[in-house]
Amino acid sequence: MDRDVLFHLNIPKSMNIEYAVLPGDPGRVDKIASFLDEPQFIAQNREYRSVAGMLDGRRVIVTSTGIGGPSAAIALEELNMIGVKAFIRIGTCGAMQKDIIPGDMIIPTAAVRMEGTSKEYAPVEFPAAADFDIVSALVSAAKKSGSSFHTGIIQSKDSFYGQHCPETMPVADMLMYKWECWKRLGVLASEMETAALFTVAHTRKIKAGCILHALWNQERRAAGIIDSESFDMELTIKTALSAFRILWSSGEINE
Repeated sequence: MDRDVLFHLNIPKSMNIEYAVLPGDPGRVDKIASFLDEPQFIAQNREYRSVAGMLDGRRVIVTSTGIGGPSAAIALEELNMIGVKAFIRIGTCGAMQKDIIPGDMIIPTAAVRMEGTSKEYAPVEFPAAADFDIVSALVSAAKKSGSSFHTGIIQSKDSFYGQHCPETMPVADMLMYKWECWKRLGVLASEMETAALFTVAHTRKIKAGCILHALWNQERRAAGIIDSESFDMELTIKTALSAFRILWSSGEINE
């Protein structure tokens, strides 16, 4: 693949950007980029939309990963090729513990590897863990925001409908058994990309973090607690960008 642009992201190999924000949804890229100075569209190909801009004098790229581990891993692999050394995923999730209300933020310390991509990077015994410095910065930023947030382990899966209608699957017993296990272990939420991203980051020696916005909580709903679903991610976006500022001011990712 002797090309001047990255094969999937379709962005120039010469960009040399060290910091990235990774939403899943391409439709969320421009919203995130609107909080940067001098946002500039770079490329769009398949599920990957990229916009670069400035944050406190440092160039940052916002690139969507699409849905699931395979496309997320490709995005991170190719961003690593242009020099990215630290990233924060901004995503959505479904909460699993009854004390988490739609609209709350979740900062994962690690992710259950209930997906396939990470297994092609590391043995199953290896944990998909976030970078401590980025987690600390996200927690500091979340505290400053004044919004409700939670820290802990999340679950990454490959099948959206395997979660939401497991009883229709031939492996229903396995899916429902493991769901109950995760809940009893205190797993906070379920989504589809973080375990792969954390594992690829460890493989490529990149600092990785994540902040999630809880859209809903099916466990509260099952208990008869009716909440409004929450889709406004502005505070989550601002918290992630604030975390980068904290990291830079502390010198944790300047080297």
